[in-house]
Amino acid sequence: MNSGSELPAGLKVKHAAGILIFTRSAPKQFLLMRHTDRWDLPKGHRDGDETDAETALRETEEETGLAATSIQLDPNFHFQLVYPVKYKRDGKPVEKRVTYFIGEVNEAFTPELTEHEGFQWFDWAPPHKIQSQTIDPLLSAVAEHLGKRQA
Repeated sequence: MNSGSELPAGLKVKHAAGILIFTRSAPKQFLLMRHTDRWDLPKGHRDGDETDAETALRETEEETGLAATSIQLDPNFHFQLVYPVKYKRDGKPVEKRVTYFIGEVNEAFTPELTEHEGFQWFDWAPPHKIQSQTIDPLLSAVAEHLGKRQA
């Protein structure tokens, strides 16, 4: 999932970014947002000349109501997933490149749901088995990063 080598050549590329939000307080927890049929993170497409970090912070604020200034990004972590998607509008496949960051907040909060049906704070206890194509690879990379940071 980290490389586009298995994707067909010539696909239009869509860039997106999101944040895996953790609490600083014990027990360490992370936030996932619920769509009808799957879990997801706050994320969205890049606008104009935004950086990935700016996109991730803006989208997280839009989708959770949490002020971007309340989120402390880990400057030493970013993770990119690349995969094909078909949008319902035109049905044409595109290559989606999503860059994820780790963000910390002081404590768990109740998101203002604007694009999701629900949310859940999960205890951080890797390995996690939530969604094999997108979330699990990210959580594995985060576990490795956090393990190095604590060593």
